[in-house]
Amino acid sequence: MATVILVRHGRTTANAAGLLAGRTVGVNLDQVGRDQAALTGDRLAAVPVVGVVSSPLERCQQTAQFILDRQLGNPLTPVDPDLTECDYGQWQGRTLSDLATEDLWTVVQAQPSAVTFPGGESMAAMQARSVAAIRRHDAAFEAEHGAGAVWVAVSHGDIIKSILADALGMHLDLFQRINVGPASVSIVRYGTSRPSVYATNTDAGDLSWLSTTVHAADAPVGGGAGPQPPRTSIT
Repeated sequence: MATVILVRHGRTTANAAGLLAGRTVGVNLDQVGRDQAALTGDRLAAVPVVGVVSSPLERCQQTAQFILDRQLGNPLTPVDPDLTECDYGQWQGRTLSDLATEDLWTVVQAQPSAVTFPGGESMAAMQARSVAAIRRHDAAFEAEHGAGAVWVAVSHGDIIKSILADALGMHLDLFQRINVGPASVSIVRYGTSRPSVYATNTDAGDLSWLSTTVHAADAPVGGGAGPQPPRTSIT
């Protein structure tokens, strides 16, 4: 199927202050976050993407715009509430240092599948809606643009971690082993037999191979030759 590039939003004012922003309105990228998003946009400029799907929260839409500004084509730009941040309920707006004193914090770290945030969402429901959204968009982009289509989903740390855990065949209780930094790029391709994870949590490196690589239906025994290296001109 098509290839999805999972991009976390850049650093925000809340991230810098150690706050759990959740779904708070008006949380924007700070200058570091804008620089991070611009770098990610530069990395993706070599990849003609057919769509940039974003969480409705401002920090994701701002990050998505940095990507769109560097695309030569006209990708579709849907906003999907199923890619929005987890509903942290009464935890929203509190400092991480304060939350770390809560009994629930230990459960979040060790058994997230058992967590429902007070007044908010369960982490299992968060994963179910976000994975379903990614698979739905992926199938739609492939149906319209073919199996070589590449698209971008801009979302949040816990959302992307849960999507990667599903793609890796990991139980949600293991998803805290995955790191997803601000404006990082992770890459997944949903094949007919299984998802293939090509990258996680990258913040540097050439991505032009995404526009030329032909993906085999089966995993290559021994690892295969990998993508073709970027072409360089000889003078």
